[in-house]
Amino acid sequence: MSELILDCEGMEEGKRHALEAVLSEGFTSDMPLVLELLFVSEEEIRALNARERGVDRVTDVLSFPAADLIAGEPVLSEEHEECVEQDEEGAHMYLGSVVICKARAREQAAEYGHSYEREVCYLAVHGMLHCLGYDHEEEEERRIMRAKEEEIMQKLGLGRGE
Repeated sequence: MSELILDCEGMEEGKRHALEAVLSEGFTSDMPLVLELLFVSEEEIRALNARERGVDRVTDVLSFPAADLIAGEPVLSEEHEECVEQDEEGAHMYLGSVVICKARAREQAAEYGHSYEREVCYLAVHGMLHCLGYDHEEEEERRIMRAKEEEIMQKLGLGRGE
C-alpha cells in the first residue's frame, strides 16, 4: 500500500491525517512519500512566484516537485534515487513542496461560497497532484487533473457545495 506523509505545520492534526489517508489512495509507490506543505503570507508567495516563475503577483498555491513524474504512473524509488531520504523513522521519498497563501485561500473560500478548510484542502490536493506529474496546461490534461481533484475532494467529504 502506498503512503503519503504530510510534513506540515498549521493544519489541525485530524484533518492532516484524513488528508494523508485519502491522498495515499491516489498513487502507487514502493516506499512512503513525504510532501512538505507550507502556509505563507501574500508577500512571501508573491516573492516566490516572482523568483521561481517570473510572475510578480500573489497566487494561491505553488508546487515544487522534487522529481519529474508521469501522472498516473507508479512512483518507484529506483527511478528517483535522488529523492530518497533516510531519517529516524526509516526511508521515504521526498515528493516536493506545496506552498499555500493563507490570505488567498480565505478570499477564494468567500468568493466560491465554501469553507476555508475546503479551500485549503483543495489547494493541497491540487499542489500534490502537480508533484505527482499532473498538469492543466492542455485541455485533456486539465480534464484529467480536475476529475482527480474532484474524486479526492469527494472522498474527503469536501465536494462542491459541501
